[in-house]
Parts: sequence; C-alpha cells; structure tokens
Amino acid sequence: MSLLFERRGGATDRKLSIGQRVASWWISHMRQATASLGDLWRTPGPSLMTMLVLGFSLSLPAAFYLVSKNGAQVAAKWDNPAQISVFLKKNIDINHVDQLVAELVNWPTINRVDWYSKDDALIEFKETSGFGNALNYLDSNPLPDVLVVEPAAAQQTASAAEALANELRQLDAVAMVKLDIEWLERLNAMVSVVEDTLIALAALLCFSVVLVIGNTIRLSIVSRKTEIEVMKLVGATDQFIQRPFLYAGVWYGVFGAFLSWIVTTLLLWWLESAINTLTQLYDYPIVLEGLQPNESLLLVIIASGMGLLGSWLSVQQHIRAIEPTS
Repeated sequence: MSLLFERRGGATDRKLSIGQRVASWWISHMRQATASLGDLWRTPGPSLMTMLVLGFSLSLPAAFYLVSKNGAQVAAKWDNPAQISVFLKKNIDINHVDQLVAELVNWPTINRVDWYSKDDALIEFKETSGFGNALNYLDSNPLPDVLVVEPAAAQQTASAAEALANELRQLDAVAMVKLDIEWLERLNAMVSVVEDTLIALAALLCFSVVLVIGNTIRLSIVSRKTEIEVMKLVGATDQFIQRPFLYAGVWYGVFGAFLSWIVTTLLLWWLESAINTLTQLYDYPIVLEGLQPNESLLLVIIASGMGLLGSWLSVQQHIRAIEPTS
C-alpha cells in the first residue's frame, strides 16, 4: 500500500454504517461498469468486430435450440400412434360388432372407435385397386370388418399404445391388431442422435465464445499495461483494477446475445416462407416458434455469464503478472 493511500485512509478513518457501505459498493461498481462501457464506445471498430464474432457464434447454439424446439413440436404430433387397426374375425355378425364397438367406446384408454364394414371396404377396394370386374366373380367377401381405435390422450405414447393393442388382441372377436410403431422408434432414435450432436456443437461454440472474450480482454490488459502499473504504484488492488475488465466481458456477452437474437430472428423469418410452402404440400401446417421473452432473457444471462467467465480467466492470469518496475 502506498503512502498516498495510507494518508487517505487516515484522513477518512471513520466507521460507516451497513447502508453506507452497501451504497458505496453499489456506486463504485456502477461507475466501473459505466466506465467499461465507455471504453468499448471509445474503440468502436475493434469492439464491434468482437461483438459481431460473438453474435454469430451465439446465433448457432440459439438456432440449434430453435431447431430442437420446433422439431419437438413436429415430433409431438408424430410421436402419437394415433390409430390402432383392429381386424375382426370373418364369421362375426353385425350385432356382435355393435356390442363390441359400444364396449370399446366405454374403455377409459380409448377416445374413439370407427367401424368400417367389410362391404364398404370391398366397394372401396374395387374402386381403387383396378380389379373391379375380377372381384365380381368372388363367391364371398374376403375382407374382414375393421375397427379403427384412437387411443385416449394418456395412451398417446408408443409403449402405452402397445399395451392397449395387447389388450385388444385378447378379445374373442379380434383376429389381428395392427400397430405400426417401428418407424416411430426409428424416428425417435434419429432425433436423439441429432439432438446429441447439436448439444455437442453448441457446447463447443459456447466454449469458443469464452475463449474469444478471454483473448479480447487479454489484449485490452496488454494495451493498458502502463496504466495498470501506475494504478498499482498508488495502491490500487488487483480486485479494483480487474473490475472494469470483468464488466467489459459482461458487456461483450450482452451485446453478443442481442446480435444473436437478431440473427436467429432473421433466419427464422427467412425460412418460414419455404417451410410453409413445404407443409402446405403435405397438408401438415406448422407454425414456427421463435425465442420467447423468457428464452431471450436466458440467452442474455448465459452469454453474459460466459463473458464474465472468459474475462475472469484472463484477468486472473494477466493482471497479477503485471507489477510496477519502480
């Protein structure tokens, strides 16, 4: 501690209340945060370049999150084996089918039951197969009655629907139950691989953001080496000197998050028309969802946290290494 700071301490040696200490701490930090923002403003070229790099780097994890989010929206509709086809035995009569339909409708695990008679099925097959004349020579209708069962909301998963299908197979009037969930299992496996890959890429990009901010703060410390030496000569502590650099890292993270929000919003707007055209062809409308306010706030918090981490790693290494030569 220098004599200058010792004299200041003796001249102002008095006890402060807790409120005064908190106010003094708050004012000191606000001044240094504002000063660090002013330093960024006074060097607009390098600061803007760094913010753009951070913005584009953060936009990729944000875009990956939106892909996962909207993909989950689509998978939520596909992740439902919405129909179970129940083929009845050929010798069952109409009254028995009516009773079976009435019984199944009352099951709590079933939402709806549609009955397609074998006569209607044969008529439709004649119209669509192109073998109408040949089918007229059949002695009897070879097609069975079919019940299309829609599971209840609680059964709209692959495992629950499979359990419901097993229960339907136990009925005496049922010849076969068809539940195609193999494609769904393959789809879920593919989605899981894609999600794990996106998480790994997002983690690497976030790590690169920490490195970029740390290197930027390191260059700033090197360029102000003489100023730091003078501050240490007059008794400034390392904690006092490093605060503006820490706040600079936070500011870089905040502005980088803002730029990434703009980039992801523009990207979503650009893709929306193409995706709408594709979904209209398949008669499967999808409304793309962007970042919600709470998600945008979380993006700012994460980015500022990475900025603080990068700057802290840099100042811990470099500011302590700077010592006045005289």
